[in-house]
Amino acid sequence: MAPGITVPEPAVSTERSRSLQSVTELYDDTLRFYLNGTKVAIDSVSIDPEITLLEYLRGIGLTGTKLGCAEGGCGACTVVISQLNPTTKKLYHASVNACLAPLISVDGKHVITVEGIGNVKDPHPAQERIAMGSGSQCGFCTPGIVMSLYALLRNDTDPSELEVEEAFDGNLCRCTGYRPILDAAHSFSIKNPCGKAKAKGGGGCCMENGNGSGKNGCVTQGTDSANGDQSFKRFTPPGFMEYNPDTQLIFPPALRKHQLKPLAFGNKRKRWYRPVTLKQLLEIKSAYPSAKVIGGSTETQIEIKFKAMQYTASVYVGDIAELRQYRFSEDHLEIGGNVVLTDLEEICLKAVEHYGPVKGQPFKAIHKQIKYFAGRQIRNVSTPAGNLATASPISDLNPVFIATNTMLIAKSLDKETEIPMSQFFKGYRTTALAPDAIIASLRIPVASEKGEYLRAYKQAKRKDDDIAIVNAALRVSLNDENRVKSVNLVYGGMAPTTVAAKEAISFLRGKKWTDPATLEGTMNALEMDFDLRFGVPGGMATYRKSLALGFFYRYYHEVLSEMSVKASEIDHDVRGEIERQISTGKKDHEATQAYEQRILGKPNPHVAALKQCTGEAQYTDDIPVQKNALYGVMVLSTRAHAKILDVEIEPALHLPGVVEYVDHRDLPNPEANWWGAPNCDETFFAFDEVFTAGQPIGMILADSAKHAEAGARAVKVQYEDLPAIFTIEEAILKESYFDHYRYISIGQDEGAFDEGVWKNADHVFSGVVRMGGQEHFYLETQACVVVPKPEDGEMEVYSSTQNPTETQSYVSQVTGVQANKIVSKVKRLGGGFGGKETRSIQLSGICAVAANKTKRPVRCMLNRDEDMMTSGQRHPFLTRWKVAVNKDGKLQALDADVFANAGWSQDLSGAVVDRALSHIDGCYRFPNVHVRGRLAKTNTVSNTAFRGFGGPQGMFVAETYMEEVADHLGMPVEKLREINMYKPNDPTHFQQELKDWHVPLMYQQVLQSIDYKERRKAVDAYNAEHKWKKRGLAIVPTKFGISFTAIFLNQAGALVHLYHDGSVLVAHGGTEMGQGLHTKMTMIAAQALNVPLSDVFISETATNTVANTSSTAASASSDLNGYAIFNACEQLNERLAPYKEKLGKDAPMKDLVHAAYFDRVNLSANGFYKTPDIGYVWGPNTGQMFYYFTQGVAAAEVEIDTLTGSWTCLRADIKMDVGRSINPAIDYGQIEGAFIQGQGLFTTEESLWHRASGQLFTKGPGTYKIPGFRDIPQEMNISLLKDVEWEHLRTIQRSRGVGEPPLFMGSVVFFGIRDALKAARKQYGVDEVLSLQSPATPERIRVSCVDPIIKRSLIEPREGEKSFFMAI
Repeated sequence: MAPGITVPEPAVSTERSRSLQSVTELYDDTLRFYLNGTKVAIDSVSIDPEITLLEYLRGIGLTGTKLGCAEGGCGACTVVISQLNPTTKKLYHASVNACLAPLISVDGKHVITVEGIGNVKDPHPAQERIAMGSGSQCGFCTPGIVMSLYALLRNDTDPSELEVEEAFDGNLCRCTGYRPILDAAHSFSIKNPCGKAKAKGGGGCCMENGNGSGKNGCVTQGTDSANGDQSFKRFTPPGFMEYNPDTQLIFPPALRKHQLKPLAFGNKRKRWYRPVTLKQLLEIKSAYPSAKVIGGSTETQIEIKFKAMQYTASVYVGDIAELRQYRFSEDHLEIGGNVVLTDLEEICLKAVEHYGPVKGQPFKAIHKQIKYFAGRQIRNVSTPAGNLATASPISDLNPVFIATNTMLIAKSLDKETEIPMSQFFKGYRTTALAPDAIIASLRIPVASEKGEYLRAYKQAKRKDDDIAIVNAALRVSLNDENRVKSVNLVYGGMAPTTVAAKEAISFLRGKKWTDPATLEGTMNALEMDFDLRFGVPGGMATYRKSLALGFFYRYYHEVLSEMSVKASEIDHDVRGEIERQISTGKKDHEATQAYEQRILGKPNPHVAALKQCTGEAQYTDDIPVQKNALYGVMVLSTRAHAKILDVEIEPALHLPGVVEYVDHRDLPNPEANWWGAPNCDETFFAFDEVFTAGQPIGMILADSAKHAEAGARAVKVQYEDLPAIFTIEEAILKESYFDHYRYISIGQDEGAFDEGVWKNADHVFSGVVRMGGQEHFYLETQACVVVPKPEDGEMEVYSSTQNPTETQSYVSQVTGVQANKIVSKVKRLGGGFGGKETRSIQLSGICAVAANKTKRPVRCMLNRDEDMMTSGQRHPFLTRWKVAVNKDGKLQALDADVFANAGWSQDLSGAVVDRALSHIDGCYRFPNVHVRGRLAKTNTVSNTAFRGFGGPQGMFVAETYMEEVADHLGMPVEKLREINMYKPNDPTHFQQELKDWHVPLMYQQVLQSIDYKERRKAVDAYNAEHKWKKRGLAIVPTKFGISFTAIFLNQAGALVHLYHDGSVLVAHGGTEMGQGLHTKMTMIAAQALNVPLSDVFISETATNTVANTSSTAASASSDLNGYAIFNACEQLNERLAPYKEKLGKDAPMKDLVHAAYFDRVNLSANGFYKTPDIGYVWGPNTGQMFYYFTQGVAAAEVEIDTLTGSWTCLRADIKMDVGRSINPAIDYGQIEGAFIQGQGLFTTEESLWHRASGQLFTKGPGTYKIPGFRDIPQEMNISLLKDVEWEHLRTIQRSRGVGEPPLFMGSVVFFGIRDALKAARKQYGVDEVLSLQSPATPERIRVSCVDPIIKRSLIEPREGEKSFFMAI
C-alpha cells in the first residue's frame, strides 16, 4: 500500500450541504432487494455505506462468491443480478462483478449467488456438468464461471456455440486451461454444422446468405427432419441431469410491481444518493456539483480500493430510466448516456439493420469496439457516459465518437449544452463538462450514403478483456472524383488524451484517395503527428508508432477494396484481422483401459469438484470470523533500496477502528526476525534498511479490513534512497551475486571437458537467451488466519500454504514457543503453483506475531497488488551459450553461463538454477558439456518456486540454441533434433541413464499423427501467398526430472484410520491445491483396502496428524504420499487378514473392523516412504539426480498478423508419457492447465517495472495478462502414451508425476511464432538468425518484423535516455 492518506474530497461549504439535504430530505433510506429468492431490507443505520456487494455477501456468510482481484478483471466474484431492463423493457439476468458493485446498486433487483442455484445434493446442471467434466481444479474461480454460464442460460435457453465461447470473456482460470469448462458449457449450446455460420463467428453459411438450395448446402447434411431446423440441439451427457429452463429460480413477482424510490443512504462520513428521475439527479448536481456520479462503478471502486480516493457524496445513476433510452432519427442515433454497453451492443446491431450497412458504419464500428471492451460483467454495468467522464486516453469508444462527429448533450438544472466530441477532452483525465452538469445523451450521426468510409481498430496485449495499447477510428468522406472532402483520423494511446492526427488530416484534405502518393504522404504526416520519444510514458514507443501507421495502412487498403480500382493497387492481405473459430478439443479416453483396476486407472472426477461448483468448498478466508478477531494489513516499502529514517505510526493509531501496530520489535529476539530456505537471509520485518519495493515493514491491526487498509496508508515512513540494481545485466556489470555457484562439467566418455572441441568442430555458434519471469496468479491470494489459544502459547494457523511444516516451524520461531504447540492446517488452496511453497511463510509469520502480541485472532488476505508485490515470481533468466556442431548436424559441445534474477533474497533460487543446469540439455546428447549457474542479487521482489522450478528455463535455452543452430546450418530444426535426440539408456550430462525413454517414439508418433510433412508444405504455401499474415509450425519434446534435488525432502508420511462403520480417514503430508492430490490418494487407499471410493475421506492437511512433511511440490507428491498411504494400508490389511479368512475375502470393511476392534487390534496405521536410489553429488558429477523422467512431445501451428503482432494458435497436439495413470481425468486436466500456463509464460505474460520508482507495474489483471478463454488453441488434442512397458518405473501404480512436466510444452506456441516470423523476415530478404526474447508479446512479434512500416517507426533512445518500463 502506498503511504499517505488522500484528503477526503470535496471540501464543501455548510450552505451546500444544507442545500443538498433540503433536496433529498424526502428520499427513502432503506434498500430493498431479493437475495436468492428471499426479500432483504437494509436501513441506512445498520450498514457501512461504502460496502460493496461482495463485502456484504461474504459478511452474511455467502462465501461462495470469491475475491480474486478487486478490480473486475478475474470474474471470481461474479453474481447474477436480475432486473426489468429499462432499455429493452425485458427481464435481463446480468452477470456482474460483486467486487465493484456498490450495495445501493441492487435496490429493486434480484441478486443470485452460486449458493442460490444449487448445492451438492441438488446441483444446477451447470454446476454438475462443470464438476463432472473436470472443469474445476483448485475451484477458487469456479463459482464465478458457474454464474457466468448461469447468466447465459437464463437469458437464452438455446445459446449458440459462439455465445457460449464468448460468455466467459470476463472470467479467468489459472488451473484448467479452459478446455474442460468450454466442453461442459457447450453441452448446453445449439450446434450449427456449418463452420461458416454467423453463430460461429463466420461470414454466414449458405442458408443464412440465401443460397441454400444447392446440393452441397449445409442444410442438406444437417437437417432436423422434424422441424427443418439446420442446427443440432444441445445434448445432455449420459448420466447427467437434464437442463430444464422451467425449473429456474423465478424472478420475484413483487419486483415486477416494485416502484423505485429515490434513496439517501449513509452517515456523516459518506452518503449515497440514488435518484430515479433525471430531474432529481440534476437537483442533486445543482445543490452539490462535486458529488461523484457513478454508473457502473468500474473505475470509481478501483480508485477507492487502490488509490485511497474518498468521495463524501456519491450519486448512483444506474436506475434513471430516462438516461437509458435510445431513438433512431433520420440522420442520427441518440443514445442515453447511461445505456449499458451490453444494451449498446444490441442497439448498434439494430442500427446497422435500421440504417443499412453503409449508413450504419458508425454503429458497426462501435459494436466492434464494445465486443472486446473488458468482460461481459463490466459491459453489463458500464456506460458511455462513464467511459467519457473518466476521460481515459485509451478508451475504445472515444475515438469513434470523435471520428463520427458525435454531439454530446450535457444537462444541468437550468440549461442544456451541446458539446462536439472533438472539443470534449481538455487534457489528461479532464473534460469540458460543467461541474453541475451530467452527460444526458449522445447523438451519433449516420454515415453518408455514398463516399464515406469508417473503420475502428484496437490492439492490446490480449484479444479479449484487455485495455488498448493503441486504438483508432478512421473516417474519410470522398467526392465523386475520389478526392477527400472531410477526414477524421482519431487515435487513443498515443497521447495524454484521445487525439486527432492533425498533420495527416491536413495533408489528406483535397487529395485523391486512389493516388499512391496519398498513402505515402499520409504515412509521412503520421510520423510527424506521432513523433514519440523512446522514454514516453507507457513505453513501447516503436510499437505504438507502428500501430498508428499500420492502422492507417490497413484502413487505406480496406477503403480501396470497396472502390472501383484495379486489384493490383490493393494490398489484399492486409485487410481484415485474425479471427478465431469455435475452439474444440479431443482426448484419447482409451489410453488407460489396458491397466484399469477396480478404482485405479479410472477417470474419477475431482473429489471436491461439486463442492467447488456450488460454493460450499471452504478456503482460508471463508473461515467464519471469530469473536474479537482483528484484520491485518501490511505496511510495505515504497522504495527499491533505501535507509529507513523514521516510521511514524501515530497518525494510523488515531484512526477509527485501528487497534495496534506490530513490527520487528515485537519478536522474542532479533534472530527470530530472520527466515528463508535454505538460507535465512530474509527478514519478516524490515528494519534500518529496505531492499525492495513491497518489503514488509510492519502490520496495522484493526477491527475491519477497510480500517486496517486506511491505517496502513496513514503510517508515514521516511527514507533515504540508496543505489538500486534491477536487471540481470546490471547485476553482472556490478558483480552483484549471491554466494551460490554450481556447475556440471563432463567430456567424451565421462572424461574431462575437452577444450579442443572448439577447434576441431566444423562450426561454433553462440547466442544469448533472455527469458522473462512469470507471476503465479493463483486466483486465491496469500491468506492466513491465526488463532491464539489461552494456554501454553498454543496457536492454530490456517494458511493457504503448500508447506504446513515450514509454516509451523517459523510460527514457532516468531512466537518463541515450541513447535509442538503450533498446529498448521490447510483444507485446500485456491491455486499455488509454487508461489505458496515458501512465500506464504512471510504472511503467516507476521500474522502470528500480531496474534501473539494482541492475544486475539488475526486474519489477512492480501489484495492482488500486495500479493504480486510481495510474493515473488518465476525467475527471469539470461543465458550466454556456445555450441560446437559438425556440418552433419551432430552436436559436439555445449558451454553456457546461466544467470537467474533471484531478487533481494535467495529463497529457493539456488535450487531453481541447479534444476535449470540439469535440464539445459533438453532431450539432446552432447559429448562435452560445461554449464555454470549464478544468482543475480537485485533490488526486486525475491523470486521463488514456480511450476517447473527452473526446468522450463533450462529447456527453453536448449530449444533456443537448437533453433538457432539449425538456422545457422540451414537445416530444418526437426532434423537437427532427430539427429541428436537421446536414445534409450544414453547417459545425460549428469551421468544418469535414461530408462523407459520414450521421447523418440512419441516424437515420431506426433509427427505422423499430425501429418507434419503435409502441414509443413501447407504452411509454406500459405506464407508464399500472404504478405502480412504468416503461419508457423513447431514441434518440441520435453523430459522433466522427478524428485526434489534436496535429497532429504524425498520422504512422506501418512496416517490411516479405520472406523466402526467401515469408513476410512486418511491424512497425509500433501496439500490439495487443485492438482487432484486428495482424489488420487483416496483412490489409492480405496483400492488398497478394497473399499468403495465413497468410504474414504481426507479432511485436511495438518501438522498434528502427519508431522515433518515436505512441501507439496516437485511433481512428486503423488509418488511420495501415495506410497506412504499404501504402506499404511498394507499394515492394516496385514492386521485384518485373519478376519478376512474368517469372514470371507469379500466381507464388508464394517464387519472386519468390528471384529478386529473387539480383539483389541490397532485400527490406525502410520505409513512412511522415502524415494530410493537418488543421491546426486554436485562437482564430482556422481550419483543419481532424479528417480525418473516424465516425458512429452507437443506440436503447434500458429498464425500471426505481422502488421499488429496479433496471433492465434490454430492447433496444438500434445502427447505425454505419464506411465500408468492413477486417474486419467486428473492427469489430462494437469496437462491442459500446465500447457496453457506455459503458453502464457512464453507469450502474453510480461512483468514490467516502473523504472523511476523501481516498483512493479504489472500488479493486477488490468496490466498482467494470463491467457483467457479465447487465447487457447483453436484445436487442442491430447493423448497419453500407451502400448509400452514401463520396466524400470517403481512408483505407485507405475505412474509418473504430471504437475510440472507439461508446462514447458506451451513453449511450442512461442517456437511456432518464431517460425512464422522467420517467414515474414525472409520475405524481405532478411536471413539473419532471429534471436527472439520470451515472452513473445505482440510488441516483440511486431518489432521483430522488417517491413517498411516497422522500419520507419523505429525510435532510438537519445543519449542517456531509458525506457519508461524495464523487464528485470
